Amino acid sequence: MLTDPLAATMRIASSGLQAQGTRLRVVAENIANSDSTALTAGGDPYRRKTVSFDTAMDRAAGSEIVKVKQIGRDRSDFQLVYEPSHPAADEKGYVKRPNVQPLIEMMDMREASRSFEASVNVIEQTRSMMGRMIDLLRG
Repeated sequence: MLTDPLAATMRIASSGLQAQGTRLRVVAENIANSDSTALTAGGDPYRRKTVSFDTAMDRAAGSEIVKVKQIGRDRSDFQLVYEPSHPAADEKGYVKRPNVQPLIEMMDMREASRSFEASVNVIEQTRSMMGRMIDLLRG
């Protein structure tokens, strides 16, 4: 069938949209919680989330597609800030701050956004090609 390669292209690009959409959601969550602290004294604050990707064989597309393998946790150390009056301060007066670095999150967001945009462009071009092919077959 003539549209199989185009349909496969749409499926592949759609998988990229889904994967990068998940990545954008996780980055937004990290940024939103970058100042969150524990609710109890000495407790752990929000821990940065990470996204891992993998490939999977899509039989309908006849090709590999991208998928989210795992949403994990960044095991790097928390920042310790001396704030003895803070409700989350430990017995020494230190508060654990999230291991989220806004600059890194913004770079991740920019990269994910560009990948998302590239997938959208592929879908738009493929739809345009499908429309032209239908016009050619009609006429």
